[in-house]
Amino acid sequence: MTLDWPLLSLTTFLPTLGALALLLIPGSAEQVARNARWTALWVSLCTFVLSLFIWANFDGTSADFQLIESYAWIPAFNINYTMGVDGISVFFVLLSTLLTPICILSSWEAIKKHVREYMIAFLVLETMMVGMFLAMDIFLFYIFFEGVLIPMFIIVGVWGGQNRIYAAFKLFLYTLLGSVLMLVAILVMYFETGTTNIPELMAHDFAASMQTWLWLAFFASFAVKVPMWPVHTWLPDAHVQAPTAGSVILAGVLLKMGGYGFLRFSIPMMPLASEYFADFVFWLSVIAVIYTSLVALVQSDMKKLIAYSSIAHMGFVTAAIFSMNEQAIAGSIIQMLSHGLVSGALFLCVGVVYDRLHTREIDAYGGVVHVMPRYAVLFMFFTMASVGLPGTSGFVGEFLILVGAFQASTWLAAGLATGMILGAGYALYLYRRIIFGALEKDSIKALTEMNAREIAIFVPLVILTLWMGIYPNTFLDPIAASVTHLVQNYETSLAAAAQTATASLGQ
Repeated sequence: MTLDWPLLSLTTFLPTLGALALLLIPGSAEQVARNARWTALWVSLCTFVLSLFIWANFDGTSADFQLIESYAWIPAFNINYTMGVDGISVFFVLLSTLLTPICILSSWEAIKKHVREYMIAFLVLETMMVGMFLAMDIFLFYIFFEGVLIPMFIIVGVWGGQNRIYAAFKLFLYTLLGSVLMLVAILVMYFETGTTNIPELMAHDFAASMQTWLWLAFFASFAVKVPMWPVHTWLPDAHVQAPTAGSVILAGVLLKMGGYGFLRFSIPMMPLASEYFADFVFWLSVIAVIYTSLVALVQSDMKKLIAYSSIAHMGFVTAAIFSMNEQAIAGSIIQMLSHGLVSGALFLCVGVVYDRLHTREIDAYGGVVHVMPRYAVLFMFFTMASVGLPGTSGFVGEFLILVGAFQASTWLAAGLATGMILGAGYALYLYRRIIFGALEKDSIKALTEMNAREIAIFVPLVILTLWMGIYPNTFLDPIAASVTHLVQNYETSLAAAAQTATASLGQ
């Protein structure tokens, strides 16, 4: 489907236009800070409204890319500026545009220094995230994919905690190293096919030996982004040091870049290699789910515990993607969307009490329910959603993943189920230590209940978490055609390879 006006480009670059406008704000430091907050909020809200038009114009019955915009960019190398959306990417765009205004609103009072620069970083980050999910040219995708690193590096490095410089460089170096290998693979694919167009690359039949090396190069980048065990160690440090909004966008969207990359590139372009390495991914995923859940149980820092829980949840996603059946892949997408909402909300919950006590140590809390009952209810709701309580988004994703994983391997399903039990353990243990207990500490007695701004931040997240849990077809139907198409093409490629191998043996 093609529109007469460039909806995708407007959604992608409106935040950048807002960032440029912020550079022109005159006045005193106080006026600049106030105007920067309001400008960034309105720009991000307008971007979210534009993304709703993408959803409204999206035809969920088609597996094709839609709303396509294509312009010649570097004709000499056959590289074009091409944007499009399909069932796999449409909700990731909406997730990115929803969480950005929530992050800006959550930073309203928490960020007091260099406010204009902070808002510019977030708006540029939104452009990079949205552009990455909409890119239909692999060179354009790489630019957005790597571009995300720059504002995130700045957000952690400038507005983070005491060890922010260490965490920012660790984040940058880990993700950059894997991405360099992916760039080499992209160049190999370009010289092999003469095109950077993603649908054309999907249709190309790469040799089996080449697929293996291409898959490993892409895996090096996407595994770090997810992050998978054992290349996960940058994430807890980044989460602990990042400001609250940085943690929300890191858990909510940036971790999804790896899962999206597997679905967009590894599976459709390298099906033989994906099938060959599936068991390898299963082992890494189960280790991640169980190991990081056990590590989460012994954490003393709230953000670090939630960070390890994110690694465990994303282990479910990687296991589901390489189970390669419709239930598992649909479940992986729903799980990523659910994790974006729920994990983001949990980091916001930590931010609410951190803004009051300026500590994330679990032992510093206890009995919070006596002074912040509304906060206790919200925290309980998102804890239950993280555990996978029926009626919440977490249940739908985990249920579909377990059904799909069982079809692929019984031991895989058993390993993931073990992770679910451990997940309930660390989540409820965290909640009990913070919320329940006697009200003994003077610092807790002085806490004040959530204000209207803080409650407003959580309202859309509560609604969407319940919506996905109670009526998941709203989200499953638009992705169904693309998921079915992905699985069918994968099975067709494997069948064709098997037939070719049989024919060669017969000769």
